[in-house]
Amino acid sequence: MAKSAEVKLAIFGRAGVGKSESTYRHQATIDDEVVSMEILDTAGQEDAIQREGHMRWGEGFVLVYDITDRGSFEEVLPLKNILDEIKKPKNVTLILVGNKADLDHSRQVSTEEGEKLATELACAFYECSACTGEGNITEIFYELCREVRRRRMVQGKTRRRSSTTHVKQAINKMLTKISS
Repeated sequence: MAKSAEVKLAIFGRAGVGKSESTYRHQATIDDEVVSMEILDTAGQEDAIQREGHMRWGEGFVLVYDITDRGSFEEVLPLKNILDEIKKPKNVTLILVGNKADLDHSRQVSTEEGEKLATELACAFYECSACTGEGNITEIFYELCREVRRRRMVQGKTRRRSSTTHVKQAINKMLTKISS
């Protein structure tokens, strides 16, 4: 029987898809594990206080820009900086997405620029069209879930190791006191 995991994902950016904030639930089997995704699409509508709350809530993030709107692309790095500040000292798990790939004739941001920014942000990069489904949108969310799970495993091992170290230190202190 497959075990189940819950992952909280948030979508930030001004990609021109949704007009208001929405939350979706989706369950999928990813790499033989049942994953329940709770996806918050902010639709770029949040104020600073709402955005901070959404960023604290999320475990994985999709930063989206509109390939036909250079301004939306230029908002990605400031968004990432805010995420880093709110989530510190943890590394932020995110994917960069250029939306509206079906409107290539109106493109203002090249694929190469998106790839370069993703390299700077140390994250995966996709281009897609939420309108036509071009670009395998499902895979974007699956990959983000995989990355969240990898981060959880690394953080879990780190925590266990550090708690073991603390127990050893406490026992050594007790033994030192008893022997003196």
